[in-house]
Amino acid sequence: MSHRVLPLFPTSVVGSMPRSAFVRDLLDRPTDDPSRQGPMNAAVAYVIALQEAAGIDVISDGEWRRRSYIGVIAEIMEGFVREVRDGLAWHTVVEPMRPRCPELLGEEARFLVAHTRRGTKVALPSPYLLAQRMWDPARSRDAYPTREAFMRALIPVLRRELIAVRDAGVTVAQLDDPHLCLLVDPRVRAQFSDPDAEAELCVDLLNGIVDGVDGILTAVHLCRRNKARAGWVGEGGYDPIVPALRRLQVRQYVLEFAIPVAGDYAVLRQLPDDRLIGLGCVDCRGEQVEPPEVIAARVERALRHVERERVWLNPDCGFAPSSAAEIPVDEAYAKLRSEVEAAGVLRARFSG
Repeated sequence: MSHRVLPLFPTSVVGSMPRSAFVRDLLDRPTDDPSRQGPMNAAVAYVIALQEAAGIDVISDGEWRRRSYIGVIAEIMEGFVREVRDGLAWHTVVEPMRPRCPELLGEEARFLVAHTRRGTKVALPSPYLLAQRMWDPARSRDAYPTREAFMRALIPVLRRELIAVRDAGVTVAQLDDPHLCLLVDPRVRAQFSDPDAEAELCVDLLNGIVDGVDGILTAVHLCRRNKARAGWVGEGGYDPIVPALRRLQVRQYVLEFAIPVAGDYAVLRQLPDDRLIGLGCVDCRGEQVEPPEVIAARVERALRHVERERVWLNPDCGFAPSSAAEIPVDEAYAKLRSEVEAAGVLRARFSG
């Protein structure tokens, strides 16, 4: 699964890295603009080198080629309209989807794999996430009569992207489903007549994508929404969604624990013991760069409940949760260096 054997307490990222003004300017150019590809390749090579210099074991391309993490589906498939509301771009599905640039994520992944000897990670949006943001009751109904119909139509699309990523030689494919994680919050659960059924639907959709796809480590990332400096949206421990999580057919759960509203580490005991834990132990929202000992202490709290061989280190979420997020790239670099130093502390304490 990797170009090299991973050490004890592997270090990773969740996906996105902060975008400089240079990268934002490149993303404003049309994708077929010949002046975009060369500089973008150089930019992505830079963010790969940045993570390598920090010492991260499993790296991403920073998702710098994506104008929008969610909106990338509109680059892969036709059927969407893009609008700007309140200064932000939104996509809405208005026609039945048809291929536009299939296996785009695999194409991006090949560049990543070719430019590093480290393990690699590519993140994909979940069907539930996409449908929550891109299906409109009035405007989408002619294309897909219900939100769930749109979700299910996304399964083969995302499965094809997953296989393309696998075939590119990527180590980890991570599906992101923050709306599943929001079902830990009593306020969110109260919005549904049966929140547990909603969680089961999320899991069925994810399983439909990963079922039978081998040769790559599959993961799901769960967070309470990342609003960068503004913090988070949902609050509460993972306990309400544990029954659904146990049904997930992924190898790794990528969970945030650095924020104070993430609940008790003891919930890790309830997860299947054959799964890896991508432990969110680095704050990705605030300005403070936490010392390695603070990060290591979070991991040690988790080790009271889960074997050390199952634990990876990563930030709580990506560093660029939206195209409007303003997190300095140097801050992210410093936090990743601290994560790597924490892993070194843990290896010294727990090896042998």
